[in-house]
Amino acid sequence: MGNFYSVLKSLRTANGLTQEELAKALKISRSTVGMYEKGSREPDYEMLEAIADYFNVDIDYLLGRTNKTTKILHPQTPFSLKDEKDIAKRLEDTLAELESSQNALMFSGEPLDDETRELLKASLENSIRIAKINAKQKFTPKKYRKNEE
Repeated sequence: MGNFYSVLKSLRTANGLTQEELAKALKISRSTVGMYEKGSREPDYEMLEAIADYFNVDIDYLLGRTNKTTKILHPQTPFSLKDEKDIAKRLEDTLAELESSQNALMFSGEPLDDETRELLKASLENSIRIAKINAKQKFTPKKYRKNEE
């Protein structure tokens, strides 16, 4: 697989991630990430796709076949790794602020149950993502925008 092992490790470290954090994001074990980085295990095609999508790079870049690092973002996934970290941080900060308020989070006078809290979290995350998309569109110069006439 060429330079896959060194490319993966450099992408991970350049993004300030531990093996544990990358493993959690990819839904694999930390030891699997370690084996990929040592070259003692090779990922299947689906995992290569997942890694490439996570870091927004071409599979050919992961495999050391090209120096082209970034893919064009699809409209369904317009966020970079940094954007995803920003969204997660903003979501956690918002939830922490809501929960630390004097009355905590209440629904019809009752504390939130776990299911309602997860629904609220999903709704907040969706709102933050929409706000980020709108901000990107607003602040991207017209000459770089796609699908606009």
